[in-house]
Amino acid sequence: MIVIFLLIPLSIVIAAGFLAAFIWAVRTGQFEDTCTPAMRVLLEEPKLKKPDTEHENLEKPNLKLK
Repeated sequence: MIVIFLLIPLSIVIAAGFLAAFIWAVRTGQFEDTCTPAMRVLLEEPKLKKPDTEHENLEKPNLKLK
C-alpha cells in the first residue's frame, strides 16, 4: 500500500514533465512543418557534376577517318 502512495505522485511528476516538454516543443516551432522535410527528399533533383573539358579529350580517343 505504501508503494502506491509513492508511485502515484511519481507518475504525476513524470507526466507533468512530458507535458512541459511537449508545450516547449510546440512553442519553439518543432511541429510547424512536418510534411515538407519528408517530401523534400523526393522532390529535389541531385546536382550533377559537369565533366571537365580538358579531361574529356583524354578519355575519348581522337579517331579520324580519311
